[in-house]
Amino acid sequence: MPAISFQSVSKTYPSTRNQTGPVVRALDNVSFDIQQGEFFGLLGPNGAGKTTLISILAGLSRATSGRVLVHGSDVVTDYAVARRKIGVVPQELVFDPFFTVREALRFQSGYFGIKHNDDWIDELLHSLGLADKAQANMRQLSGGMKRRVLVAQALVHKPQVIVLDEPTAGVDVELRQTLWQFIAKLNKQGSTVLLTTHYLEEAEALCGRIAMLKQGRVVALDSTSELLKAASSNVLRFKIDSELPPHLAAQARITGRIVQFPAHNAWEIEQYLAAIREAGLVAEDVEFRKADLEDVFLDVMNESDVKEPLAADALAFVGVAK
Repeated sequence: MPAISFQSVSKTYPSTRNQTGPVVRALDNVSFDIQQGEFFGLLGPNGAGKTTLISILAGLSRATSGRVLVHGSDVVTDYAVARRKIGVVPQELVFDPFFTVREALRFQSGYFGIKHNDDWIDELLHSLGLADKAQANMRQLSGGMKRRVLVAQALVHKPQVIVLDEPTAGVDVELRQTLWQFIAKLNKQGSTVLLTTHYLEEAEALCGRIAMLKQGRVVALDSTSELLKAASSNVLRFKIDSELPPHLAAQARITGRIVQFPAHNAWEIEQYLAAIREAGLVAEDVEFRKADLEDVFLDVMNESDVKEPLAADALAFVGVAK
């Protein structure tokens, strides 16, 4: 039995308040399963439908059509059972300003009918670096500390499925390391993890399998290793202090001073570097690396719409790596 099963899930909204215009399709027939014990990544640009899908999973929104099951329990018809099986860390910093950290966790335990949960609360506080903040009022915490509390609240009832919606957005490196060490430990102990993140290096390092959403549809679904194998080109990377000529910029991925070109072989590398020299530019810190998940993600998102989700063997065919 899958830990999570999305079965032909669609979600539409009216495009205008008077509901007379065409509908906006946030999700379009999304179907895939997440197996028990998986660390699964759900990726996509802003507006792709990731949070909508998670909101349906958590019971905060209802699908227009289709079903979502958590360990076999329907999130609509068997909501109470399904909800007890999942813990959700939302994007937004939502907290009650009138309680201390420990009180907030005790109340959260009570929502699930759990009493005398202090031993597990103590472990959460210690594992997430909150032990010295246990008696602090929620209003006194920094944004990063508030996010740690949200993670603790999601885990306080020991859910079988952990859902992380952009859990490290805007937080420091220390929290990211602390969080991933703890979540990885829970995953090894059998918890299923569903992660959405814009930090693709996190997804590449943590997730065994990945689905990519674009405009509410699954456009790629495969193991992380197979997705990376599908990138047939490597990447030439260097720094420059001036702008690239337009004909070169059109082929490159540019981030500040860093320029990256897809390159299949040594001949292509030399062609790019020769073009840089001819343009009167100097390339610094030149390196040649394998394509990473960000390269695959950007190429998939830049492809035209597809009818079915692509597995890794199909990605190379449609030109994941130009």
